[in-house]
Amino acid sequence: MNIKNILTLFIFISFYTFQAQELLTKETAVSIALENNYGIRIAENSVKIAENNASIYNSRFLPSVVANAGTSYSNDNSIATRQDGSTVEINNAESSRYNGSIGLNYTIFDGLGRSYNYKRLKEQFNLSELEAETVIQNSLLQIFTNYYEVARITENKKNIAESLNISKQRLKRVTYGFEYGQNTKLDVLNAEVDVNNDSIRYINEQRLLANSKRNLNLLLGRNVTEDFTVVTKVEFNSIFDFNQLLEKAKEYNVEIQKINKNIMISEYDIKISKSSLYPFLNINTSYGLNHSNNNQTSLFKTLESNGFNAGVSLSWNIFDGGTTKTRIQNSKINADNVSIQKEQVTNQLERNVANALEIYNNAIFIMNAEEVNVETNKRNFERSTEQFKLGQITSIEFRLAQVNLLNAQSNLNQAKYEAKNAEIYLVNLTGDLLNTSF
Repeated sequence: MNIKNILTLFIFISFYTFQAQELLTKETAVSIALENNYGIRIAENSVKIAENNASIYNSRFLPSVVANAGTSYSNDNSIATRQDGSTVEINNAESSRYNGSIGLNYTIFDGLGRSYNYKRLKEQFNLSELEAETVIQNSLLQIFTNYYEVARITENKKNIAESLNISKQRLKRVTYGFEYGQNTKLDVLNAEVDVNNDSIRYINEQRLLANSKRNLNLLLGRNVTEDFTVVTKVEFNSIFDFNQLLEKAKEYNVEIQKINKNIMISEYDIKISKSSLYPFLNINTSYGLNHSNNNQTSLFKTLESNGFNAGVSLSWNIFDGGTTKTRIQNSKINADNVSIQKEQVTNQLERNVANALEIYNNAIFIMNAEEVNVETNKRNFERSTEQFKLGQITSIEFRLAQVNLLNAQSNLNQAKYEAKNAEIYLVNLTGDLLNTSF
């Protein structure tokens, strides 16, 4: 079986496989990723841990209740000597003791450290949600990038298949012409080489498409061999205003929100450190029960007691060698560092928005230029096709027009999806990725 027949069979099988494939929309891909993506699932579990840490049960606001119980047994041999010198010997003198108690301890006042720590844990939980949002946004960026890569290769594959079909028709035409003496053997050989080259290019594109689909499936957290097709049509927002983008980014960008949370946490750290300067007031109460079975040497055969106990304690660490003072100073320095980081992050964000907007505008310009280039090459190819049929140009000139059109189509696909990725990155900087339809 020659290469033409092999390729025909390959395209035939691919066509019917394509017919049975699932259509994976961007919305469906996002939905699957939010449920199955490995990084997102881990991030969600981290949020659950932070939520547990921020609960009332981890705040020290609730009292501690402790129950104790115990028993003991003894078997003694005793010799007792009286004052008059006589002795009494007691063997196997058994005794046992039982006790039980339940106690409650509670800190009434700890310099408000407990209150500030509880608020800090709440902010840590909020911060963990923002960290999870960062993971989700980064995952979605990867998913969109890979989705559009599948779309780009899909369109390239379609264009290559059309070019291959043109090359096969040309081979058939020059073969007939050779049989009737209108073409040379060289024309036939050139046409065969072009068919082979287009076939190889098609097969390579098919391999790239399969790899890209597996990459996307991995990001979606599903079976990597799952086959599907994608939507290749893309739409763009018309105009972005830099000032509006920057204003929105400074309010909703997740990195800005995270640094704001860190500022609040650092402020609570200062207050927690200062709480050690104040006295601590604790209360405790307990109820206990004791029972003893005494041996023969004891005055009482049994002894039983029960009752309540309660107490209040006040402690004040008047001077701890400067540990608290050092901790307060370091907390203030850390808070200052976080404020400096906010200035840096804000400045970087302004730069990133400006760069991303320029990249997007350039990408749109290039895409529009490539669209014009494709239309020009289409007209040139159509004209070359007519001239080739009339024998006014050589097969080499016809092939050049064909390759130019294919390259122009490939360049347009590259520019189109690069522009779309630039738009997604720009929207992500404003913190609006999860609320935008693509």
